[in-house]
Amino acid sequence: MSSEQSAFDRFMIHLRQTCRYYTGYRKDLGPSRVIHFTSEREFVQILHQGYPVVVAFTIRGNYTRHLDKVLEEAAVEFYPNVKFMRVECPKFPGFCITRQKKEYPFIEIFHSPEQVASQGRIPDPNISKYSVKVLPFNYDVSAYGFSEFFKRYKVPT
Repeated sequence: MSSEQSAFDRFMIHLRQTCRYYTGYRKDLGPSRVIHFTSEREFVQILHQGYPVVVAFTIRGNYTRHLDKVLEEAAVEFYPNVKFMRVECPKFPGFCITRQKKEYPFIEIFHSPEQVASQGRIPDPNISKYSVKVLPFNYDVSAYGFSEFFKRYKVPT
């Protein structure tokens, strides 16, 4: 067998390195771009950066492992225009309960934060109320699914 690679081998190596979607081989994604939820304050700070934020509300399970891989891949593909965050609901039940969902894991996309015109009665004048659009994610859980979802709902990427 010769030491040179065949044209087919070179083509397959190139395809694995450049293909945006799943080819059956692991990709080198570099450092993780998925943000791990630590507090509501941090979440609000991320929203104020103006980028759409994809939030995966998870519990431990086999499907969550698959979801983690998909989030990692999508976070690399859409970086820096879309932020991806994972919330471990057993650690932060208060934040997850406010979403009023019964089945886990689920994904929601938060985007377009705007300051509310009528602030109403606020006990502290340093607090501002904001409105943010939230879309439930019901597409294929893959980088391609996120891409199609963003196109459909005109979420800036």
